[in-house]
Amino acid sequence: MKRPRPTLPLIATVKPPQPPPTPPQIIPKTKTLKWVPLNLPKSELSLPLTLPTGQTFRWKQTGPTQFTGPIGPHLISLKHQPTKNGDVSYFIHTTPSTSQSSTAKSALFDFINKDISLSDIWSGFSDSDHRFAELASCFEGVRVLRQDPVECLFQFLCSSNNNIKRITKMVDFMSSMGSYLGCVEGIDFYEFPTLDRLALVTEQELREAGFGYRAKYIVGTIDVLRSKQGGGAEWLYKLRELELQEVIEALCTLPGVGPKVAACIALFSLDQHHAIPVDTHVWRIATRELLPELAGVRLTHKLCSRVSEAFVNKYGKYAGWAQTLLFIAELPSQKTLLPPHLSAPEYNNSSKRKGNKAKTGN
Repeated sequence: MKRPRPTLPLIATVKPPQPPPTPPQIIPKTKTLKWVPLNLPKSELSLPLTLPTGQTFRWKQTGPTQFTGPIGPHLISLKHQPTKNGDVSYFIHTTPSTSQSSTAKSALFDFINKDISLSDIWSGFSDSDHRFAELASCFEGVRVLRQDPVECLFQFLCSSNNNIKRITKMVDFMSSMGSYLGCVEGIDFYEFPTLDRLALVTEQELREAGFGYRAKYIVGTIDVLRSKQGGGAEWLYKLRELELQEVIEALCTLPGVGPKVAACIALFSLDQHHAIPVDTHVWRIATRELLPELAGVRLTHKLCSRVSEAFVNKYGKYAGWAQTLLFIAELPSQKTLLPPHLSAPEYNNSSKRKGNKAKTGN
């Protein structure tokens, strides 16, 4: 999970090795699109709170309430309609063939974890945590995505010690090595490249593009994955069948992947809904709300495990979903949306005393 830092200089404008030219896709203007209801209100899926807040760096805002991104070989837009409930609709811009529109729809439903009821999960959290209940009323619709593990892995390899703007530039650089899907509102979109395609870019080219020390980790991870029996993509997908600790340990064998990055990948792509990526934001939440006795203590690897356990003990099997909302509420860009009493230190202290008493059985 991306943790924003002060903006650094933008990465250099260096073009990656280009794939064979693909005929441009002709995409109609927004006003001609025939939107299909997703049957999810804003309370179940908030696009601005889910897509650009650090889970994924491949979706772009292409309208006032519209976001566009690739899901595999499909290019899809999502949009809040001007209804009372802010219902979400979708439009499939491109897919490999017209016969695969149902495949694109299934891929979209999978990507947004549509079968999971956010209201049911949050109801359980809110019953046991007064502060969560109040924050949920301000930040409704924060869902956890189910991304492709390969692209999720490489996105978070770019995220260490970085900010969202610069991560996005790096991810765009890698994405542009994939198959071209089309252009929406002046923005080009690509299918994420295969490991074989990524292997064509050198560490030096990545460094020239501004990846810095991350370049060697990306190249190293590509090499390790390509050496896996059955292929790296299959190896990553099979991690969905394992327990969380096994998943973290497996991911940490890859160059540049530590416990925090591994937890992000596990939560956002490998069905580990109780994974807790621990950084300074989450540490601050934990010492304020869950482990007040550790306030002022320096965060260590051992304490990261204790924080994860505290979140799971309080929020249960969907602890990662609770942590995602609490993390977003800590972002400076989102704190401005909170009423004063929710961001005041004295509220946090009283909330801490009340919230620690309750446990959820999720």
